[in-house]
Amino acid sequence: MQLICIQSLAATHRHETDMCKELKTKVLRLLPQTFNGPSVQQHDSHADGADVLGQTVRALQKGHVVALPTDTIYGLACLAQNSEAVCKIYDIKGRNAQKPLAICVGEVQDIKKYCKVNVKEELLEDLLPGPVTLVFERTDLLNRDLNPFTSLVGIRIPDHPFMRRLCQMCGEPLALTSANISSQTSTVATHEFKELWPKLAVVVDGGPIGDESRLGSTVVDLSVLGKYRIIRPGCALSSTLDVLQHKYRLSEDVPGE
Repeated sequence: MQLICIQSLAATHRHETDMCKELKTKVLRLLPQTFNGPSVQQHDSHADGADVLGQTVRALQKGHVVALPTDTIYGLACLAQNSEAVCKIYDIKGRNAQKPLAICVGEVQDIKKYCKVNVKEELLEDLLPGPVTLVFERTDLLNRDLNPFTSLVGIRIPDHPFMRRLCQMCGEPLALTSANISSQTSTVATHEFKELWPKLAVVVDGGPIGDESRLGSTVVDLSVLGKYRIIRPGCALSSTLDVLQHKYRLSEDVPGE
């Protein structure tokens, strides 16, 4: 599968795109959250939250790509352990095959299944759930066809109840990336990536996302013991640095030092 994703992606572009266009996209609307969790309604018919979560899980388990709201911007997601679905995300976005995908899980304890964590669990809990992606060495449990060109992987837990519950119901990580054509502006409303809808099995419409900065999550590499390196400043840089530097006394990993 690695050869398909890395060496033959361009050759399979037309086949994958035609296959994606055959999908009948389900557009589902999230209503204001209730104390029982996210309330959800389908555009064309009524459905409760459990039903819509179920529909989204089934689409993911069938190897489809879905669009979802997060706590920062809209994202495209598939099951990270499904190599064909991972290739499909690259195809839909027109993404460079050498650019990695992050993964998303539902609980802090899930991080250690897929990452070699070398920081205190309290640090993880201070930053997650939240608009932060942490980069660690990957474990052997993670799909080898996901980012096969690097030993590292970014992992996050969005501070969004629908996303967290979805990850919990799937029981495995989601591969997650921004819902846009590669190199185009990140999206904070579903109509902004409407050209991608025909290629998606499900579009979950959570309404406009409040982060108008469109910066996405702050990405920080914690793979070196006692060090941190900011890969992308993102929307939570100041609060993240405060936790890393002042509370846990990590030092910046400066290249060349």
